Amino acid sequence: MTGTSLDKGEWVRGIAHWRDADTAYLSVAFTWRLPEARRVAEYYRAIGVKRVIAGGPGVFTQRKYVAEFAEIGDRIPDAIARHNPFATRASYGCPVGCWFCIVPKMDGKAFTFLPDFPVRPVLCDDNLSALPADYQQHIVNRYVRAGVPLLDANSGFEPATFDEEVFARWRPVLKGPWRFGFDETTEGEAVARAFRILKDISPRKKQVYTMIGHEPFDVCMDRIQRVIGAGGEPYAQPFIKLNALVKEPAVRHDWTPLLLRQVQRWVNRRLWRKVPFADYDASAKTSRLRIAA
Repeated sequence: MTGTSLDKGEWVRGIAHWRDADTAYLSVAFTWRLPEARRVAEYYRAIGVKRVIAGGPGVFTQRKYVAEFAEIGDRIPDAIARHNPFATRASYGCPVGCWFCIVPKMDGKAFTFLPDFPVRPVLCDDNLSALPADYQQHIVNRYVRAGVPLLDANSGFEPATFDEEVFARWRPVLKGPWRFGFDETTEGEAVARAFRILKDISPRKKQVYTMIGHEPFDVCMDRIQRVIGAGGEPYAQPFIKLNALVKEPAVRHDWTPLLLRQVQRWVNRRLWRKVPFADYDASAKTSRLRIAA
């Protein structure tokens, strides 16, 4: 591991794998990485490794596919550090139960606590603000005592449970962006409250996941515009089915694959600062404004 406690480290590209004696382990973050995981498993067997064990979120919905080339393993403690040596977890699970999320299906709606978690700059718990208040404080206290800055609360906070107390609790240690989601229109009121609480935080530190494609275009774009209007920075994530073996968004409602790519580029490259989406020309080297005749 390189760097200092002020580093956020680097994430491997979807598959972490390592060998321990005659056993190889594969930790797969996304289902669309499974064909690559199969090739990695074949490599290990070709060099004489007797057992190949696979796990991770990418395995959960494709167990039959994985069983063709690897054993399905149980959770390995601190496996997340194999994906990024500066990442850690203090809990698993989320009580919200979003239909598009793997967490409640894989980790459950009840929390599993890891009170002795290794303190590192990137915290990847599934839902920090829904954790019991005393356990949130336990996490914060561990960071304070260790003298390690929390540079990224990676999965973020839930707008419905994010309040002034949560903000005050995490503010002393969170040095990175405040992340939360605005994935469905029904979350609008809770998101607006979160923005009011974060009113004194700079826009670059208010980063909001905004899923696209699962609702009609106008509805998704309204959520994106509401984030921008509230002084935050949206991050567009096209809806992909939980069992997808190819990284291709599901096309629903009035969306097309091209429109999904265009909106994602316009949002995530922050082109909304320069040009409205209606005037965005994704085919040009530099987006141009269309002048009405």
